[in-house]
Amino acid sequence: MTKTYLLMTAAVVAFAGAPAMAQTVLGDSAAETRNEDLRESIEDDFERDVPSFGNEGRALGFDGSVALQANATDGNTDNASVGLGMNMGYYDGLNGYDLQLSYQYAETDGVSTEESLLYSAQYTRDFGRSYFGFAKLQGSVDSLPFDTSDNYLGAGVGYRIYNTADLQWSVQGGVGYRVADLNTADDLEEPAISVSSNYYNSLTDTVSLTNDTDIIASDSDTVVYNDLGVNVAMTDVLALRTSVQTEYHTDPQPGLKDTDNTFGVSLVYNFQ
Repeated sequence: MTKTYLLMTAAVVAFAGAPAMAQTVLGDSAAETRNEDLRESIEDDFERDVPSFGNEGRALGFDGSVALQANATDGNTDNASVGLGMNMGYYDGLNGYDLQLSYQYAETDGVSTEESLLYSAQYTRDFGRSYFGFAKLQGSVDSLPFDTSDNYLGAGVGYRIYNTADLQWSVQGGVGYRVADLNTADDLEEPAISVSSNYYNSLTDTVSLTNDTDIIASDSDTVVYNDLGVNVAMTDVLALRTSVQTEYHTDPQPGLKDTDNTFGVSLVYNFQ
């Protein structure tokens, strides 16, 4: 008989520093400024909160969230997995600092099958209500099946096209440098260009739509990351998120497909 134990899923702790007053990519994470009430659990990749580029709408002080997901199955096959994610942010009224970490580990019959870390650190400075500048370091580290890493450091400017309570759309672009250890003879060290789009639309009082797109172009490859999600608030503290994450490479490594799709469903619990 096969038994499945759900140890913990989508348990999130969110916290915010008491503000003195209120003001209102680049790679594997297009999730920028994730300081909304809806916090997401961890799937196979970054799963972002309702975001917007720049610092518009942020409260002064610290904010953030921690998410933990784990499950185990025994019987014919023994499987176990754990995921840990963290978002941290600080805003002083002009400058914004953000850090994202996402760790995933899995094993089957005692043999490790996945161990990966995604990270993103960004500095943002507003130049007005519509324009802002940013500098960002982000990347991924995978231990299985081979030790590989892909890192990007860049800077640029952004523009808010729409910024209302129900509709937010921002774009940002910049230049940077990509360093990747792909466990092949063709490891990368090259300039790159990045373009990102961040879209949020509140369809009703309880349903919202988000779509985040990141494009990084370099001589060796152009990669497109897209995260489409629908968030449904069920109560003041419970929400359901369904998402489709797509990763597309124009020049994938030999033996790999050019497109990966990840479908996720997350039950989110908010601590206020």
